[in-house]
Amino acid sequence: MNAVFLTLVLISFAVAAVAELTGAAGSMDALSAAIVDSVAGAVPLALGLVGIMALFLGLMKVAEAGGLLDATARLLEPVLRRLFPDIPPGHPAMGAMVMNVAANLLGLGNAATPFGIRAMEHLEGLNPNKGTASNAQVLFLAINTAGITLLPAKVIALRAATGSGDPAAIVAPTLIATATAAMVAVLASRWLQTLWQPQPAVSVAPSPAGPLWPSLLALAVLVAAAALLLAKGKVLGAWILPSLVTGLLIYGALRRVPLYESFVDGAKEGFAVAVRIIPYLVAILVAIGMVRASGAMDLLLRPLARLTEPLGLPAEALMMAVMRTLSGSGSYGMLASSLKDPAIGPDSYLGTLLSTLYGSTETTFYVLAVYFGAVQVKRIRHALAVGLLADLAAMVAAVTVCRLLFGEG
Repeated sequence: MNAVFLTLVLISFAVAAVAELTGAAGSMDALSAAIVDSVAGAVPLALGLVGIMALFLGLMKVAEAGGLLDATARLLEPVLRRLFPDIPPGHPAMGAMVMNVAANLLGLGNAATPFGIRAMEHLEGLNPNKGTASNAQVLFLAINTAGITLLPAKVIALRAATGSGDPAAIVAPTLIATATAAMVAVLASRWLQTLWQPQPAVSVAPSPAGPLWPSLLALAVLVAAAALLLAKGKVLGAWILPSLVTGLLIYGALRRVPLYESFVDGAKEGFAVAVRIIPYLVAILVAIGMVRASGAMDLLLRPLARLTEPLGLPAEALMMAVMRTLSGSGSYGMLASSLKDPAIGPDSYLGTLLSTLYGSTETTFYVLAVYFGAVQVKRIRHALAVGLLADLAAMVAAVTVCRLLFGEG
């Protein structure tokens, strides 16, 4: 992260300095304002995570005490054992990863982050080289940034609010793009881990991975649930979060878990994690704020868009793809503004492509800062390269599918 942080700051300063010296007065003022605004916004963002982290890590502690995480890990262990051979059978990291992936699949981003951080903490416990990302951590983060999504609920809601005749039209393109990104992330992670500062081998007792049919059955149930939510989204969508909270507590009660004490213990951990990541958020948000304010993105992307536009990726879409990697709030604001624009609208090719791009990629730099910052990992090895390759794969897949399904123009 040292090189990433310094590179973003130096590029931003250089672009703003050249602009200021060549007559674009106010470039340095804008850069200064961006630094102050980013620092001011980092702490409220982290504090906003406190409640979310406390809630879901509290619920996760209840599920863990009741054995639910172990049960779900055993159900999907055949798949996870093939992806993460360095993790011992039955390790709690498996259950946390399952909960994280399931939350992403159903579009529950608020729940996915606490589950993901807990998984990273477990993986760091297995890490033979503390402070340096392990192969398992890089692969898990890559799968997380790829974020296979069955139901991009946030984007569907925005499209509906902006008058789309078919708000759910992006479900299939988003699923294809995120699945493509996940496959590229896995392959890239496996390939780069042999080239990029290889870590010491982890000794894990060999054990059979088991049959795949239970995992496939669980995935089929999840897909069916997503299809039901898609068909009855207006009725059932509001039930997801309350049902999750209530269901986990009922499960814990049936398993005779001390609900209040377990929840509070988990919530305390969530509060501690949210506070711990504040310095990492400050650093990455300042760097990203400087990049946006300096004009470096526009300087690079506008000429590049002239090459990509004939391929179905106009300047607005290219900007969205890059902005989504850097900033969740910035890219969402860009999407909302575009869909409300009568010249674009939610159901045009460009409106559909922008919606798909937003739902198909993740804020890679933010995820790197939060997940690795939570476990004090400073040397990220090939994690950024893998995340950016996954983002690129999602962008290419999104453009390809949208052109095939909706045409261009």
